[in-house]
Amino acid sequence: MPRDKDLKRLVRARMKKTGEAYTAARAHILGKPPRQKTQDPSASYAQVAGLSDASVKAKTGCTWERWVRALDHHGAHEMSHGDIAALVQKKYKVDGWWSQAVTVGYERIKGLRERGQLRDGTYEASKSRTFAVPVGALFGAWQDASVRRRWAHGATVRVRTATAPKSMRLDWNDIGIVVVGFTAKGASKSVVALTHTKLPDRETAERQKRYWTERLDALGEVLAAR
Repeated sequence: MPRDKDLKRLVRARMKKTGEAYTAARAHILGKPPRQKTQDPSASYAQVAGLSDASVKAKTGCTWERWVRALDHHGAHEMSHGDIAALVQKKYKVDGWWSQAVTVGYERIKGLRERGQLRDGTYEASKSRTFAVPVGALFGAWQDASVRRRWAHGATVRVRTATAPKSMRLDWNDIGIVVVGFTAKGASKSVVALTHTKLPDRETAERQKRYWTERLDALGEVLAAR
């Protein structure tokens, strides 16, 4: 059996050649049939999708069982993520965040991705936190390198792009890319929501979730002291 690094290289080469999802390409390399999480209708699709039937029906008009049936009819399990989302949005008139939620849930149900995993085989970790400061002050605590060092605790950071006071993309500790969004919640309250992308495996993603809990705690202490 190939070693881990060699296996990932072979899997990514097959993905590039065939357009398969990471899970399917890996199964072919290992000589196993692709695992399909196509549970029978009596099983809980919601648990696999990570979103309740009640929520998805309230916002889209369909339960997970109906979404799986509809998307299977269009051969969505062989489509790219973008094509599935476009199908949900255009054919079924589901816009914005919910078209992505349906797409991701369907991909999880069909075994095309795991929790926290993207279709290219990489993982991501997300965190958000509300702070009792104006959004400009919260944005500045990320943008200003001298302030950032106080709560980032020695992290090596390079700002790729920044749009004040809304968003930012950063290289972080040579481990993936951090995408950050800032939202005002009134004059003296704001929210930061981040996604650490391009992580190599589930273990790294779980470790980064814990890391970001600690860093946001430290950020709160810095903001409170200003």
